Amino acid sequence: MKIIRIKTILFAIIFLAAILRFYNISNLPPSLGWDEAALGYNAYSLSIDGRDEFGRRLPLDYLESFGDFKPPMYSYLALIPVKLFGLNEFGVRFPSALFGTISVLLTFFVVREVFRKDGLALLSSLFLAISPWHIMLSRGAFEANVASFFIILGTLLFLIALKRKPVFLVFSAVSFALSLYTFNSARVFVPVFTMTLGLIFLKELLKIKKELVLSIIVGVIILIPLANFLFSSQASLRYKEVNIFSDSNIVKISNQEIANDGNTIFAKIIHNRRVYYAREYIKHYLDNLNPNFLFIKGDGNPRFSIQDVGQMYLWDLPFLIFGILFLFKKREGFWIIIPVWLLLGIVPAAFARETPHALRIESSLPTFQIITAYGLIVLAGYVKRYKKLIYTFLAVFLFLNVFYFLHGLFVHYAREYSSEWQYTYKEVVLYLEKEKANYDHVYFTDKLGRPYVFFLTYGKIFPKEFRNSSNISREALGFVHVNALGKYEFLSDVSGSIKNSGNNLFVDIPQNVPDGANIIKTFYLLDTTPSLVVYSFE
Repeated sequence: MKIIRIKTILFAIIFLAAILRFYNISNLPPSLGWDEAALGYNAYSLSIDGRDEFGRRLPLDYLESFGDFKPPMYSYLALIPVKLFGLNEFGVRFPSALFGTISVLLTFFVVREVFRKDGLALLSSLFLAISPWHIMLSRGAFEANVASFFIILGTLLFLIALKRKPVFLVFSAVSFALSLYTFNSARVFVPVFTMTLGLIFLKELLKIKKELVLSIIVGVIILIPLANFLFSSQASLRYKEVNIFSDSNIVKISNQEIANDGNTIFAKIIHNRRVYYAREYIKHYLDNLNPNFLFIKGDGNPRFSIQDVGQMYLWDLPFLIFGILFLFKKREGFWIIIPVWLLLGIVPAAFARETPHALRIESSLPTFQIITAYGLIVLAGYVKRYKKLIYTFLAVFLFLNVFYFLHGLFVHYAREYSSEWQYTYKEVVLYLEKEKANYDHVYFTDKLGRPYVFFLTYGKIFPKEFRNSSNISREALGFVHVNALGKYEFLSDVSGSIKNSGNNLFVDIPQNVPDGANIIKTFYLLDTTPSLVVYSFE
């Protein structure tokens, strides 16, 4: 293909990717989720006084946030967009949309380095550009999406270093190391992936020993600030919260089965809890390759899927299967990187209780799209008759798949799933900020989850004011609760404060509003379901 034609097509693909990721991101998803709000407010706080929301100066290891100890990179990347565009949906989501778009471009260069085929590289980029999986995760402030960018970039730089510019190995190490500051799954995947690459290409790496040693040194230096946290009690608490090995029921089942078999040595071997945990891990791993997840329904969490389209299109299915077969049959270029990348990308998610999980296996992208493109390209070479008819049918079928997804996303999604994005918090906060001067206290329910962070975000409360006017408690398990913020008190049982009815305002979910309350205003989800009610007793 001529260079000018390649550049023109690539530009069109990147432009399409940008449109699908940036168009109307202020309103779709319909509002900030609590994790997005937390990342955005921490960016805002860092831009004001160089401290996170709770006052830690320039944290490099974690953001305490709700006690989930978020990696800090996203908030640092959002610092400038939030400063430029404001503490709002667009500013907070800008890094994810931007790096998601750039990932489409990087995919082109990765594929070209692996296979030396421009047509395959363009097709792989196109498939990532229109991927339901990648579009959904690029439109929200998801750290996994930015971590995926660093992983793709690190892989590209690694390939360039092996082929022609050894010094790029140092920059590859930097990119991989930064991914560990971005998303928790990367902290498992990247070390395993880079070590595997090192073993596969050991012969080539030994030819550039100086750059190899330097890249290792640079990578280790970058990770020093993170090292203490990774071995801390906070990190282990987060791990214990989500991993399958903390499930005591497996131990109970194992012990019961051993007892049922008379406590024999054979019983202790076949019913050993380690065998059960291994089986559980394999099950969770394979969950992420479930066809229903990949091609039919997608992730069960509506924040990652529109629920009636898979993480990939149904159109992709045959080409993905043939792509896998042809990849192993032909073994072109540095082909082995692609299946290794895909298989290892699922490893971190399989440790978690909740599977399948589109966010935790985003590290495997864009390998699914690359393999699909490879399958299509190879199959196209076998088509001898009725080419025009077959290509037209495939193009129309793909168009219908994409159209159905985009219609569901841009027309129906916000209305159907506004509750998943804590919709109404913004309207309620803006309303209360205007009205609070007329009341002594505002008692606000926490039934919809973590309300304080929305007051910080939509109220644009200065970090110092928050730290000085809040009541904060921390559980032994690490969870952080903001119980009060100025006039606001956040309660699980708002009705318990009715005795203090005086000149106070109450905000609760509709079913908990007591008889005799003077309902001032009701806030609705986009599907017209009542969400929050503001009332008093005056």
